Amino acid sequence: MTQKIKRAFLDTEDGQILYRIAGEGEPLLLLHMVPRSSDEFKELMTIGVQNRQLIAMDLMGLGDSDKPPRVYSVADYAKTVIALLDELGIKKSSIFGSVTGGYIAGEIAAAYPERVEKIILCNTHGFDAEEQEKVLKMYSLGSTVKEDGSHLMEKWLSRVNYVGKGELNHRCVLDDLKCLGGSVYPGVAVGNYCLSAKERFRLIQCPTLILTGTKALEPLEKFGLAKPENQLWLTEAIPHSQMIELEGGTLWMLNQMAEEISKIIVNFLDNQSAMVSN
Repeated sequence: MTQKIKRAFLDTEDGQILYRIAGEGEPLLLLHMVPRSSDEFKELMTIGVQNRQLIAMDLMGLGDSDKPPRVYSVADYAKTVIALLDELGIKKSSIFGSVTGGYIAGEIAAAYPERVEKIILCNTHGFDAEEQEKVLKMYSLGSTVKEDGSHLMEKWLSRVNYVGKGELNHRCVLDDLKCLGGSVYPGVAVGNYCLSAKERFRLIQCPTLILTGTKALEPLEKFGLAKPENQLWLTEAIPHSQMIELEGGTLWMLNQMAEEISKIIVNFLDNQSAMVSN
């Protein structure tokens, strides 16, 4: 059965945040990767997750949310999540964070443990100091509009080898275009945060699932943004976590493998015997 997705806005002192809701039941908050939007969860929200209400927000500075008046930190983004939960009257929620959204999900679990049931960290890659510098430079500079329109083709070709030439690439490009002309704020926030994340994530006590795809590192590794040897950080920081690696899963596996991921989410969230560290 196809679920209807409703959209609404949350008013904050720094601007409006777009969010989408689908389904009924216990809440599961969805935090997207950079530079995407809550559209990353379109397939998952359409097919649904059994007995769950799915809530996806556009991080400020991306999608249809306003740009904040300053460069936010990961802690600032965590506060916007808490503000949305408060607005919706949700005292406690599970959280799914994709790539950079995983860093925000982890910070919420560390800073607001009383508000978090369980977390799923999807393709949340680790970086060393050299990689952090590249990430910060890339997101701080952002992309600009070129007079001849060549930036449009550059955006189209930037990931075509990974997601193909069809609708998904079109949706990714639309998200790219919405953040042209300045810093990509959530990317800068995570770039500043990533080296301290391991210590922050040691504070996480809730049940945690680390979900990765066997091909998810390929585009980042190609451009020297993430090395394979830096990818053990999550299991080291959260030793009580569980880990699932999806064969063939990419950075865009939420769009490409939504049915399979929905089942994994249900199994993890419905597992009452999940253990946490002491």
